[in-house]
Amino acid sequence: MSEELAWILWTVLGVVLIIAEVFTPGFVLLWFGVGALAAALASFLGAGLGAQFLIFIALSSLLTVLSRSIFVNYFGGGPEPEGLKTGAASLPGQVGTVVTSSRGALNEGAVKVFGSVWTAYPAEGEPPLEAGDRVVVESLRGASIYVRREGALPEWRAQELPRSVERE
Repeated sequence: MSEELAWILWTVLGVVLIIAEVFTPGFVLLWFGVGALAAALASFLGAGLGAQFLIFIALSSLLTVLSRSIFVNYFGGGPEPEGLKTGAASLPGQVGTVVTSSRGALNEGAVKVFGSVWTAYPAEGEPPLEAGDRVVVESLRGASIYVRREGALPEWRAQELPRSVERE
């Protein structure tokens, strides 16, 4: 008699898991609910208890893995598009202001870029940093930046952009 009612238990489990998915952020319970409904169908068609569990586990796992890869590829979490830099990776080429002059053997100072203060060192061949100087971030190494005076911009940065047509 319990095998005759197994399809009802699988159906109830499937519906409960699908409804529970609405209240969870992970998007996993839905696939286990679908797996339970598939096991209910197998039970209704006369499959044995072992086959029902195998269908439930296999289908649920397969759907979870497939949806995970789809969501990562299409909804973020994958690699950033080429050319798009965020966070600290966007610092090279940005202009900042020296807030603490160089000191010590390494000429360590502090530079404010985008509202954040970074430990900064003059780039190779640059004189020590002076408070108030405008500098360009040349590179990022660890949690420190290496800067160059704004007047010493690299050639690609020093070129002026074309001006818009002035109104008469």
